[in-house]
Amino acid sequence: MALKMTMFSDFICPFCYIGHTTMHKVAPEFDIEIEWRGFEIHPEWPATGVPAERVFGAMNPETRKAVWNRIATMASDACIAMNPPSVLTNSHSALLAAEFAKDAGKGREFEVRVYRAYFEEGENIGDLEVLKRLAADVGVDGAQMIEAIGWPGYENRLRESLDEGRQRGVSGVPTFFINEFPFVGAQSEDVVRSILARVSERFGAAK
Repeated sequence: MALKMTMFSDFICPFCYIGHTTMHKVAPEFDIEIEWRGFEIHPEWPATGVPAERVFGAMNPETRKAVWNRIATMASDACIAMNPPSVLTNSHSALLAAEFAKDAGKGREFEVRVYRAYFEEGENIGDLEVLKRLAADVGVDGAQMIEAIGWPGYENRLRESLDEGRQRGVSGVPTFFINEFPFVGAQSEDVVRSILARVSERFGAAK
């Protein structure tokens, strides 16, 4: 019986991009199904975005540089690029769009495209026209997507995901659950492989 991996994450979290990439890279070695769940962490940010300096202006420049150096190193280890966004974007529409892409059978492809657009290409993923273009890049009808995410159904689904995460004790992202066993944060390939191996051995799900 396959293990179920539930991943709570947000597109504007750099550790989520790293964790998403690493998990999908290692998971094929195991009998495991991955479900991505949106968990919005900054609903107060406007769709037009907030200059990063306004949010992090009080942080010591050297401290901020050290944080991003660490993120860049982790990203490089995961074989992805990572640039500190100059504009911090509200992810709400992108999370709704991801639900539509999931229904269209392109969930993972769209997730990867949005992460790359935000952290590698400096795109504003709060802009509906940007999301429409990113959808088209992975073979999803962008016009249908924009129309659909205005419906209550996707808002309800995103709200349910947030509520479920909180009920399960999620307070930060990324948070992963293998069945009901949680671990938090982006980890290296070796650490993820070790965790999955231990849990798979326990439940008999190793390939």
